[in-house]
Amino acid sequence: MQFSSKYEYTLLALLELTSAYPKGEFLHIRQIAALQNIPSRYLEQILATLRNGGLIKSTRGSKGGYILTREPSQITLLDAFNCIEGGSVLANADTSNQTTKDRKVIQAFYLEAYQAVNAVLNKYTLQDLYEQREHQNQVEPMYYI
Repeated sequence: MQFSSKYEYTLLALLELTSAYPKGEFLHIRQIAALQNIPSRYLEQILATLRNGGLIKSTRGSKGGYILTREPSQITLLDAFNCIEGGSVLANADTSNQTTKDRKVIQAFYLEAYQAVNAVLNKYTLQDLYEQREHQNQVEPMYYI
């Protein structure tokens, strides 16, 4: 199973917003794009979708930008996925139009996989992602010359 690059960019942007959240900082598109190497135009679309979905809010002006609407521990990866992708992990999970028994058997596996992915995405929050990133930053070895 593979997630779209749009969802990956979404998580990267949300990760930056999570790191700024405790300080109450609003981040500009340019900041997020530079920190995560995301094309600015693409990021604009992603942030607009997240804003319309209620996961982030924006403020105009020099002190403006984007910020999470809730605590990072209250936003699951499934919330972000549903907002960006419309909630369809597996497009073929619908069994209503399948006519053969063989196809129904295969669709049952798709449905189980869909439910498993949803369970994992619902288990983890933006706070979990942020803490894992911080842990990785601490564990990376330092090389001195």
